[in-house]
Amino acid sequence: MAAELPVGTRIDHDRYGEGVVGKVNLVSYDIYFARNGKMEILKSNKDFKVLETPEGAQSNSTIDVQALQTLLIHTLDKYGMLQEVVPLGEKYVGGKLIIQPANKSLVGKEIPIEAFFHKIVMLRDRLRVLEQNINSNAKLTDEDKVDLQQYITRIYGSLTTFNILFNNKDQYFVGTGGEK
Repeated sequence: MAAELPVGTRIDHDRYGEGVVGKVNLVSYDIYFARNGKMEILKSNKDFKVLETPEGAQSNSTIDVQALQTLLIHTLDKYGMLQEVVPLGEKYVGGKLIIQPANKSLVGKEIPIEAFFHKIVMLRDRLRVLEQNINSNAKLTDEDKVDLQQYITRIYGSLTTFNILFNNKDQYFVGTGGEK
């Protein structure tokens, strides 16, 4: 039998993607997945591989809820797996984005606004992860980091057009003309 996975172990499941072991049960693990939330996975399940085990972790160690929460938040944030809930502006709920070509013989495209908005939010989240990776990169000089950060700020500025879709102003894209 393989060694028991300790709390905080990062795994990659064939079906659910990346997750973190949050609790070790008698015959299963409670694993928190970025896309699917908490799932109970049997210890005998072979559909996942271990990505990283926390240093000094012991499988039979106990951990309090506050320590577990802190560990999960840190780990999920470190790997860009934390995603805030971003509500779509109420007036757009149930709406659609219509892309109509100038040539009337061509067929236009309709996209549910929720799907389009989700892609905009995912783009923003990935830009934030890129920012974190740039700022924590030991091989880049401070000057390189500033140069790359300026490009990202300009990208945010280009995306301000989509701010009309957001319900909360504090979640808007902000370019060089505003505070972040």
